[in-house]
Amino acid sequence: MIGCTGGIGAGKSTIAAYFATKGARVVNADVLARAALAPGGRAYGAVCARFGAAVLAPDGQIDRSALAASVFADAAARRDLEALVHPVIEQETLAAIAAAPTDSVVVIDAALLVETDGRRRYGLDGLLVVDCPEELAVARLVASRAMSEPAARARLRAQAGREERLRAADYVIVNIGSLAELEAMAEAAWGWVRSLAGAELSG
Repeated sequence: MIGCTGGIGAGKSTIAAYFATKGARVVNADVLARAALAPGGRAYGAVCARFGAAVLAPDGQIDRSALAASVFADAAARRDLEALVHPVIEQETLAAIAAAPTDSVVVIDAALLVETDGRRRYGLDGLLVVDCPEELAVARLVASRAMSEPAARARLRAQAGREERLRAADYVIVNIGSLAELEAMAEAAWGWVRSLAGAELSG
């Protein structure tokens, strides 16, 4: 089982999606978070109670942009949100791992694997880190997600620093080039993933 992580804007989900095309079972933490925050989701009521009408859209959905603006400007609010949502994500991730066939390659796609001690929590066999310089990540977020530069930098500051992630990594992809270059690196990384999976299955 592999963890795939990286700072926002680095491209980790692109790598995880490539692994999915190769047959990996990808558990996407952001997808799980969206489900937890949807009406009826396991964290919906608690988040609404903590953050109130200011983060609710007219249809009752949690406005993730409004929620992000609130928590990334206030470290205490962010910690409160993490305390409500992260345990749900962890439980759902563990359930997805348990449900995966024993001969499958499972990839945990999550931004905060280093910060939340994901290697120990999920029993990872390896941790892949997708890395890029902060300025490039900011430029990507401004261009592709319509974030302001201050908002993008606030998101990056809320995550582990590049050095901390790189120290924790077993395999690193540096995503500073074209999509074709990234796909070539993803193919090489898949060979590493398969080698770990083969060792696990044979052992």
